[in-house]
Amino acid sequence: MKYRRVGKTGLKVSEISLGAWLTYGGSVKSDLGIEIMQRAVELGVNYIDIADIYSGGKAEEVVGRAIKGMTRSDLVISSKLFWPMSENVNDRGLSRKHIMESVEKSLKRIGTDYLDLYFCHRFDPETEVEETVRAMDDLVRQGKILYWGTSVWEAHQIEQAVGDAGSLGCYLPVVEQPCYNMLDRHIEQYILPTCARNGMGLVVWSPLAQGLLTGKYDNGIPDDSRGGKTIWLKGYMTDENLSRVKQIGAVARKMNITTSQLALAWILRLPEISCAITGATKVKQVEENVIASEIELPHEIVEILENILSETKPQ
Repeated sequence: MKYRRVGKTGLKVSEISLGAWLTYGGSVKSDLGIEIMQRAVELGVNYIDIADIYSGGKAEEVVGRAIKGMTRSDLVISSKLFWPMSENVNDRGLSRKHIMESVEKSLKRIGTDYLDLYFCHRFDPETEVEETVRAMDDLVRQGKILYWGTSVWEAHQIEQAVGDAGSLGCYLPVVEQPCYNMLDRHIEQYILPTCARNGMGLVVWSPLAQGLLTGKYDNGIPDDSRGGKTIWLKGYMTDENLSRVKQIGAVARKMNITTSQLALAWILRLPEISCAITGATKVKQVEENVIASEIELPHEIVEILENILSETKPQ
């Protein structure tokens, strides 16, 4: 496993990390989730990404059980806040009240004294950015979080957070967590250069496009796949994308690697990317995914993939 710095910080995360969205505490039984996480750590994964909203807090609890007995300093644990956690009108958003109360709940569920990374899970139009920045700064100074960042923020929103933090003498956001994969490259135009200019790393989610880039949906959705039960996959299931994935799979076979490994290695081609956050419902998926950290893509392969991804019609 290789490791990369998160932006300009000294913090290093594994190029392939593990996320708990749609899995732990939800579709994946707790014991299996713990087995998957423990195997991932054995293979060099040091970053586990969660959020309070994942399975209504249960994902944080499962991660807490999985890391019990591990050396805490060996791990990079993140969580996020924004989405409503109850009917309470203040139990949502990025107000100071919600931030201060949410971090305590997350720490308790995980069973840790601090989070390495704490994300603002979406931009909050109802709270001034200055209020959010000051609250995050206080959490860093209290030692409850070590760094903070944003998730699915627009470029101008990231710029505002950085600008406000700088002018206030507060700790700056150091990381953005966007969706990024071969079939969704929206961050390349504005978000990626904005983060690079401000010294922020990018830890990207859905690097396999909800599983489409594994190739397992080439002939339809398997009965045992969670993909058929989620709305997130539907946006990717177009004739154009299915054609692209089949062509990407052909390239992967010529390289004697899997489609998943090629898709992950393609993301890691960019030095601005700190890591790819992968999901896993089976131990063998983790074992397959981590190999992507060892794969260096030749320039000619990147060009072939670019030609495939730039096509507008299925072949």
